[in-house]
Amino acid sequence: MTNEMTGKKYKSKSKNALIGKIVVYLILFIIAAIMIVPFLWMLSASIKSNREVFLMDPFVWIPEVPKWNNYINIWTKIPLLKFVENTVFLTIVVTCLQLLTSSFAAYSFAKLEFKNKNLMFLAYIATIAMPWQVYMVPQFIMMRGMGLNDKLLAMICLQAFSAFGVFMMKQFYEGIPNDLCEAARIDGMNEYTIYAKIMLPLSKPALSTLTIFTFVSTWNDYLGPLIYLKTESKKTIQLGLRMFIGQYSSEYGLIMAGSVVSLIPVILVFLVLQKYFVEGVASSGLKG
Repeated sequence: MTNEMTGKKYKSKSKNALIGKIVVYLILFIIAAIMIVPFLWMLSASIKSNREVFLMDPFVWIPEVPKWNNYINIWTKIPLLKFVENTVFLTIVVTCLQLLTSSFAAYSFAKLEFKNKNLMFLAYIATIAMPWQVYMVPQFIMMRGMGLNDKLLAMICLQAFSAFGVFMMKQFYEGIPNDLCEAARIDGMNEYTIYAKIMLPLSKPALSTLTIFTFVSTWNDYLGPLIYLKTESKKTIQLGLRMFIGQYSSEYGLIMAGSVVSLIPVILVFLVLQKYFVEGVASSGLKG
């Protein structure tokens, strides 16, 4: 009798667990569908004419005559290649600088002892809570006073440092035993050597995560370049896509085609670094 009751309880728990999994997967499927439908609509609109983009009765994902020439016209109607070059240069430089400055500062806060360390870290991290819109005007005045207005260097100077990056890297470094650094110091290594030869090789997951965040935010930045870059030859791809919006109409097919092209580098970066992404978030972003 006891064995039968135990068996029934086990079957009941297994059934409830199976139902729970089905519900969870169903919810995840619905969320994934909601997230992917706009992307699929963008792909569909990129091979349509302006009249077909918003044609809903009937709505077709692939038109009878796809306008593949949209992907050719985006390069001829505006200097898109120049915009891509500017965006690639800006994004790579900013990403490399943020990786360097964030990891270097995080090492100091995590592994070194100096006066008012915790107060300085708290003050620096507190800037995350302040929206950029609050201080973008003083920043613009400062950049203009330095003669950097309408220059990519202004964007590089403003985005070369990241409080979020320092916080994330510090959380990861704190998970590395201090004994490792002490042993290296006993062996005669200075702090720069410890940082370069021990900490950086061990922090690939956190560096990969920060690379993805920085690359995506810099590549997709619109407001910053809009404020600082006025000359057409210095504009980024996000500003270039706005050129397809005319005085009386917008060329939505070309805008969607340009958007698809602009997504390719972001997707490639994520695919290359995805194996480190989850590990980096789990080990640095969520650790107390």
